[in-house]
Amino acid sequence: MDRHITAPINKETARSLHAGDYVYITGTMYTARDAAHKRMYEILQKGGELPVDWKDQVIYYMGPSPAREGRPIGSAGPTTASRMDKYAPQLLDLGLGAMVGKGKRSQAVIDAIVRNGSVYFAAVGGAGALLSKCITSAEVVAYDDLGTEAIRKLTVENFPAIVVIDSEGNNLYETAIKEYRKVEE
Repeated sequence: MDRHITAPINKETARSLHAGDYVYITGTMYTARDAAHKRMYEILQKGGELPVDWKDQVIYYMGPSPAREGRPIGSAGPTTASRMDKYAPQLLDLGLGAMVGKGKRSQAVIDAIVRNGSVYFAAVGGAGALLSKCITSAEVVAYDDLGTEAIRKLTVENFPAIVVIDSEGNNLYETAIKEYRKVEE
């Protein structure tokens, strides 16, 4: 089913999505990758305050390339989400609404998605140039010293993604394999 949703993503919207749904996201997303996640984790371990209130927000696991003339951002494809698995449950417990990346997630992340009524989307790897066309603005909001791994606030319009893990723990990567095997037999 195709859905048009607005980010930030509240729990009601997240719970209405099902593994396999195609979505088009319009609104605000934030980028954060390995180094930013590690820094946030360390801040939380010391009792500090994060630079972004993650409640209902969407984190896109993406490291952009430099912007071309007249564009807010360069190629903007997803990176492998499992690299953030050590840190994701804590952010989900702080209210993170959704994550966008590519690839499988650990059981600890899946459990945190279910526990918090969140969702994990996949964006198409290798399509960074096309995905960047859905980004209408980008600004660094934290950790500028991390370069491409700084936290950026993105404004997106009809950003395409697929619900991989829904708020009930249904996992498209698992169900798709089962369906494929049925067809193969």
